[in-house]
Amino acid sequence: MDETKVFGMPAEKGRWLFILLGIMVLLCLGTVYSWSIFRKPLENLLNIGATDSLLPFTVLLVFYAVLMPITGFFIDKYGSRTVTAVGGVVTGIGYILSAFAPNIYVLVLTYGIIAGAGVGIAYGVPLALAAKWFPDQKGLAVGLTVIGFGLSPLITAPIAKYLIDTYQLQTTFLILGIVFTLIILAISTILKTPPPGWTPAGFTASQVSAMARNETVTMMQYPTFYGLWVCYSIGTFVGLSAIGISSPVAQEIIKLDAGTATASVSLFAVFNGLGRPIFGWVTDRFKPKYAAIANYILIIIASIMMTQAGAGQVATYIIAFCLFWLSLGGWLAIAPTATLTLFDPTNYAKNYGIVFTAYGVGAFFGTIVAGKVRDTFGSYTNAFYITGILAIVGIIIAAFVLKRSAKLASEAS
Repeated sequence: MDETKVFGMPAEKGRWLFILLGIMVLLCLGTVYSWSIFRKPLENLLNIGATDSLLPFTVLLVFYAVLMPITGFFIDKYGSRTVTAVGGVVTGIGYILSAFAPNIYVLVLTYGIIAGAGVGIAYGVPLALAAKWFPDQKGLAVGLTVIGFGLSPLITAPIAKYLIDTYQLQTTFLILGIVFTLIILAISTILKTPPPGWTPAGFTASQVSAMARNETVTMMQYPTFYGLWVCYSIGTFVGLSAIGISSPVAQEIIKLDAGTATASVSLFAVFNGLGRPIFGWVTDRFKPKYAAIANYILIIIASIMMTQAGAGQVATYIIAFCLFWLSLGGWLAIAPTATLTLFDPTNYAKNYGIVFTAYGVGAFFGTIVAGKVRDTFGSYTNAFYITGILAIVGIIIAAFVLKRSAKLASEAS
């Protein structure tokens, strides 16, 4: 009889608390999605333009994506507590140093590189823990955990705005840095992985280790990996470009006032958060390729709607951007769950770290291309032709490549 205890409860019940703790960590880290709240005060403080004020956010996303695959190799070696604590401290230091940044270039270093590195270090731990504690419901568990990152703007954006209005921008960075460090350090002390050989009731060890003979290097030898990587890049390209332009699109194309445009971001954050458990469940229930195709169909619908949108079409804008944000949240569940399903689950932290580099590529080009389209054509409308075409490409790749190869399947059997 399995007598494993978690927080004084049987592991079957106590393991759900690790999802709650993971959500809290990711709520702190996900404050990066509230960057639009910082941009105007930053532009006024440093006397810079809109392009410059986007640089710290862009660099943070890139470093976050670069550091995650590297630190994924250290979770098993140093433990979830140590890696989470280090990530929390580095993130906090990045925010605290940002309070003293005299110009945008120093802020790119402190917020973009240092805080971005901290986010990358800590981000993968809650997902890896969820996967290990829930081999029977891995998609749902990962999707529920990562919901914290997507829902973060719903909570942190109003808090950041209040702090900026009350204490100014620099003090806000300082306060957030201290608070995030304390919260993440406290949570890190009670994280733990399941004991070797532990499985939930009714789930056999053979199911957990079905792919155990495959190594991370093996994953990269198959077209499946590259199909997943490209599909993930497309999903994050579209989603992160939408996040970056949500407010200006509302003001320039739909003609909403700045206050209403900002308020809409909180609504979109809800859909971004919901996309994770919804598509986590879909990926569990069906094959990853069908979840990907369904996600791309939503992007196509949203893209078509926005190519036709104009002044006063508030409903069109709201529905379309809810779908864009939902699709991004969906990919933050599809990609890790597909990595667990298609490759060796015992190497999940390392495997998903490599797959996650696609997020960095999508983040970089997604935030850059949307701005270039606006500068070149004088409107964001043409950006939605690009997102629609990319979604069609994604459907084709997912349909033909996003599946376990015959050789991989034979190695797992």
